[in-house]
Parts: sequence; C-alpha cells; structure tokens
Amino acid sequence: MHRAEPDFSRRLDVSLRARVTLIVVITPEEERVVSQIQEVCERWDPPRQCVAWDSVDGFSVIAGNKNFMNQSKDPLTALDDIIKTSEDAVIVLKDFHEYWNNPQVKRRIRNFSQAFRYNRRTIVILTPAPRVPDEIRDEAVIVHFPPPTAAELSADLDKLLGTSGISCSLSPAGREKIIQAALGMTLNQARRAFSKAIVTRGSLDDRDIDAIIADKKDILSASDALEFYSYTEAMENVGGLVVLKDWLRLRERAFTQDARDYGLPAPKGIALIGIPGTGKSLTAKMIADLWHLPLLRLDVGALFGSLVGESEERTRRALSLAETISPCILWVDEIEKAFAFGSGDAGTSQRVFAHLLTWMQDKTAPCFVVATANNIAALPPELLRKGRFDEIFFLDLPTFEERREIFTVHLKKRKCLPIEFDLDILARKSEGYVGAEIEQTIIDAMYRAFSENMRRVTTADILHCLKTQVPLSVSQRETVAELRGWLGEGRAQSASRAAAAGLRNDRAILLETFETGSP
Repeated sequence: MHRAEPDFSRRLDVSLRARVTLIVVITPEEERVVSQIQEVCERWDPPRQCVAWDSVDGFSVIAGNKNFMNQSKDPLTALDDIIKTSEDAVIVLKDFHEYWNNPQVKRRIRNFSQAFRYNRRTIVILTPAPRVPDEIRDEAVIVHFPPPTAAELSADLDKLLGTSGISCSLSPAGREKIIQAALGMTLNQARRAFSKAIVTRGSLDDRDIDAIIADKKDILSASDALEFYSYTEAMENVGGLVVLKDWLRLRERAFTQDARDYGLPAPKGIALIGIPGTGKSLTAKMIADLWHLPLLRLDVGALFGSLVGESEERTRRALSLAETISPCILWVDEIEKAFAFGSGDAGTSQRVFAHLLTWMQDKTAPCFVVATANNIAALPPELLRKGRFDEIFFLDLPTFEERREIFTVHLKKRKCLPIEFDLDILARKSEGYVGAEIEQTIIDAMYRAFSENMRRVTTADILHCLKTQVPLSVSQRETVAELRGWLGEGRAQSASRAAAAGLRNDRAILLETFETGSP
C-alpha cells in the first residue's frame, strides 16, 4: 500500500532531481495533476521541457521547448517519438492504463525506464485505475494523488466568486464550514457543488452549507465502502449507558484547537462489544450528534472485490477519504466480519486486516473510530490491544433503572406519555430484555391497541406482549452467558455503572430466568 503524498509538487520535484524515470500517478483529477506538473517544470532554470500525450490529440507542449509538435496517436508510435524529446524532458501520458494489456506497450515502457536512467527523461503516467501491472509496478514510483486541501478549495472558491460577480455574505465561521463540507471531493466536484449552491439562490451564504453536505453525501454514496450518515441520535434518545456517556462528554471538545493548544491528542476511538440489541449502532450515531462531527459508516463487506489487488485498493481509498474528511466519526459496524479469514481468498482478508490495523495504530488524522462487535470469538487479540482504541466498552443486558429509562425513551418517541404507564412493573417484568426488544414490545402493544378501534395503549398491553416474546437472553442463553463472562473477567469496561457494580447479582437473576424459562 502507498500513502497519499500531501505535497505532490514537492515529491515530484525531488523525483525529477533524483532522475526517477517512471512515475505512475493514480487520480481522477487529470487537469489538476497536469497543472502542478507544469508549475514544477517551469520553476526549473532553465524550464524543463514537458509534453503530454493522449490518443485523440497526440502530443502537446505544456512547458519549455515549444518546437515538439509530433501528432502520433498510436501508443507504440508515441513511445518511439519520446526519444525525440530533449534529454531532460518530462513526458505525461494520459489514460495509458487502457494499453496495460498490450505486451509490446509494457515491454517498451520497461525498456525506456531502464534506458532513461542515464539521462534526465521522466515518463509520468496518469490513470484513474488503481491496478498497475506487476512488470510496471517494479519499475515505477506509484503516487496516489490526494484530494484538494482546504487551502486549495478556499482559493478555488475565491476564484469562482470573483468571476461570477455574485454577492457573498458568508460569515467567517460559515466559510470555514463550507470548505470543511467540501473536503474529500475532487476539485471539479467541489466546484460543481459551489456553483449549484450559488445558482440556487443567486448568492452564497451560511444557508448553503447543507447543500454542500448533501452533494458530498451523493458523492460518498458512489464510493465502494463508505456511507455518509446524516441521521444521528441525540443523547437523551439513548437510554442507560451512564459510564459511556460520561466518557464521551469529557471528550466533547477533543477535536477543537483549544484541545490541541492544551497539548491533548485527538482520541483514537472506542470498541463497543456486547449483546446484540443493546444499542451499539445507536451509540455511534449518538457520538456524531454529541460532538457535531460527520458520521461515515465503513461497510466491511464492500471492501472485498474479485480482482487482484482490488480489495486492498478499496480499503486504502476508503481510509484515505475518511482522513480527508476528518475530523469525523468512522463507524465500523460488526468489525469481526473484516477478520473472518477465508481459506480460499489467497490471503486477501489478512492483507485487508493488516492494513486496517496499521492505519488504526498509526493514523494522525482526527478520525474517531467506533467499532462494534457481537462475536468476541471472531476478534483477533491484536485488534483489542491498547493503542488502537482509547477504551473498550461492554454493553450488557440493561439494568432495572436502564430498562425503566429505555421504556421512557421509546414511549415518548411514539407520542405516549410515560406518566400514564407503570414503568416500575414494566422494568421488573422485562428482566433479560435488551433495548431493541423493549422497543419492539412497545410497537407490538401499539398494534394491539390500534386494532381495537385505535384505543390508547396501556401498561397491560405491554405486559401481555412481554409474555409472548422470547428474549435473546433466553433463546441464546449460552452465547449471552459467554459474553457476560468475558466482561466478568475484566477484559472491558462496562458502559453502565450499575451493571459494573452489580454484575454478580445480575448473573444470579439471569440464571434464575434460565431455570424458569421465562422472564
């Protein structure tokens, strides 16, 4: 895997001085790359000759000697014509990945790469395709061209505003948020988003921030593995988890400049382990709302492709995009699926796993990882060691007080007044139920009341539905007991203070539940 170079111009200049003969730049932003190559060549004294080739227009001069006017449109002929350039020329080949399957083209490029070591010619191949033939990869320096920085986006916005002549009433904070919203887009994508916002109202102001974010969401939806979540949950809509909530509140200002000036590092992330239905996914949405950061969901299954190198490239591209958008919350749901190594995938799973672990350990961008998992047995030990996560929380079966709070939250969400219900008896009778099961019980009770002339739902309705539902703690008692035993061994911190203090008592109650066969 190759990391994106934040300063492409500097890296290109060093490569030219070092007489690197073959550079492959992977990017969809052809125009932006050519512009930076031109700037580098023109800074030399005297300027280096730079020519570009494509299969439609042949050769065109970008910088330096203007006398090179060969119009060869055949790739092999074009490669032969390269010898006619000056010995310190930079030759930019566009869309040359279309000819990777031609063995003569590959052989000619390798011959030139070896021959040009004795002069100062450099071939730069621009391609949006991440796959590079092994024969070429061994000869080339491969660069993943990064998306535009905040400074580049700001300069482009100024240029657009200057040429359009429209009024701009952006506040300083609004301008910063618009630039932040555009991070992760290509320059053309950002330019289109800015233009659409301007055209919509004939001006640009703080109200256009949401329009830029919406465009960004559409762009991310086309990516292989990242999904932009605009829907989040307020903390008051999540019942229980007192310890976890306190931990999050302490770090609410963790990504501000004040925290950096104070000397605090950005938090790396948390792992949420526990019983299905206890609110792990809900917690990821809650963190995004509390910290006012964009929430990106990494679809682990979408990382894997059928072509050689495709899975690794998708992983690299997704993590690189997350870093570009940062600060953000990167939610890796059911992370154990990423490590379900297959025996017939030629080591692809291990390589994706290794790259993800290395990134989590070494990342410097403020990407806060929220990893959720249900199956502890599928998690490799190296994932949970210190350094990759700031804390590992276990989400246990909710306690009496938590169940009472969960009933309150879901009753309010469905326009029912909690004061009209006997919350104490509901909390007692729902021993062993997780939050998702409590929510479903309320929904079932509402359907029962709705079918009877749309009457108001009552405590009796909910109690009736509790008796008819078999909770996970009964149907999967062995799995739940194993998970809770993992917490009892001190391998994680309980997300609930009451659960941490009364785990043994909860176990006794749960065992009694198992013996009777009903909650």
